[in-house]
Amino acid sequence: MRRFLCLLLWLAGAVVAVQAAPARSVLVLGDSLSAAHNIATEQGWVHLLEVRLGKMVPPWAVVNASISGETSLSGRNRLPALLATYRPGVVVIELGANDGLQGLPLNRLRDNLMAMVSAAQATHARVLLLGIELPVNYGPQYRDGLRAIYADLAKQKHVALLPFLLDGVALDPALMQADGLHPTAAGEPRVLENVWRVLQPLLRP
Repeated sequence: MRRFLCLLLWLAGAVVAVQAAPARSVLVLGDSLSAAHNIATEQGWVHLLEVRLGKMVPPWAVVNASISGETSLSGRNRLPALLATYRPGVVVIELGANDGLQGLPLNRLRDNLMAMVSAAQATHARVLLLGIELPVNYGPQYRDGLRAIYADLAKQKHVALLPFLLDGVALDPALMQADGLHPTAAGEPRVLENVWRVLQPLLRP
């Protein structure tokens, strides 16, 4: 009888452990660069990622929680509920561009990014930071400081980093919209390949 009860307790614990394990889903928390700004949703890199991950065996799901205009503070405030609702296995954070365009002090951006990374890691999710670059008119001090935030945070928190999301895209007029900030539909596959190179290792068991 005692052995039977022990077996039941072990099975119950196993069920709880399975339920507590992060799901095979990727949560993307970003701004307009991840929200398919001014193009069809299915042309954005996040949707292209969803299609690719859906073909894996077993498949991964994608939750795109990106909102145009999102700042690091609003993302920080929204993330806990998203983590509780979707319990993702991987969290992709693409925030900072709007903070930079608004001239937010870099220490505040760093604090917000740090809080988001810590919150995701507390749920045992793997984290990928997507860095951004600002136009040259923002000056080398601010631009260099922004780069350093992503690099230092990735090193300190041991998370994956893509230094520049729009690498190979931002300086090609054929791949950028007239605003000079957002990729065209033609540029989105290149953005996906940038992300995929760093994201793929995080999908392995």
